[in-house]
Amino acid sequence: MKPVGAITRGTTNPNRLRRVDNYIAYRCGALLTGTAAPLVVDLGYGATPVTAVELRGRLAAAVRPDVTVVGLEIDPVRVAAALPYADPPRLEFRRGGFELAGLSPVVVRAFNVLRQYEEDGVVAAWRQMTGTGALLVEGTCDELGRIATWAVVEAGVPSTLTLSARLPVLEHPSVFAERLPKALIHHNVPGHPVHELLSALGRAWDTEATPFGPRQRWLATVRRLRAEGRAVLDGPARWRLGELTVPWPVQP
Repeated sequence: MKPVGAITRGTTNPNRLRRVDNYIAYRCGALLTGTAAPLVVDLGYGATPVTAVELRGRLAAAVRPDVTVVGLEIDPVRVAAALPYADPPRLEFRRGGFELAGLSPVVVRAFNVLRQYEEDGVVAAWRQMTGTGALLVEGTCDELGRIATWAVVEAGVPSTLTLSARLPVLEHPSVFAERLPKALIHHNVPGHPVHELLSALGRAWDTEATPFGPRQRWLATVRRLRAEGRAVLDGPARWRLGELTVPWPVQP
């Protein structure tokens, strides 16, 4: 099966995807525990396999020990470099792209991949990655994983958007703008829902300045958004982690 996609830059760092890994354990835990074959695909793990190794370890500890992670890369050089880190049958590395190497996973993580593509190719990639019923978590983050955003996509359709930050270093929510998923980043202009969301988030942050630290400020900010009538999902347990999850911003 010929891999579908293009070789991307592949930069990565240890712990860069810790925030999204913990979210996957939370959001997808029931899916993985409720199946006989808990397979997760890490698509485009990059120049080194460290984040795939970490994903497997985190899901094994938090969800179930027999979870299987398969890291896929189009670049055969990267696959060869990752093979010494494999631990079959629970951690493997193969060549593959959006076609998922013919696998039928429960969950797919694709991070810092589509941001390097043109926007008009995003929906087709979403559809292909979810074509066998997988739940896709697709997004982007900064180099150290301190600022991240991601979409949850099912059957090619995004359902939620999550903004996530390491709160002690969050200067202002406006920093999320440069890390939005590819499907949204060019729509952060007046009149579009994602721009309205980030503007409301920034206003709430500015209003809720507090001497009690960034976590309390973030909690107050999210509560203010909800009080203003915005659909804010999950609850304080996730908010304290620096997360905000909302329904996917859709142009009316």
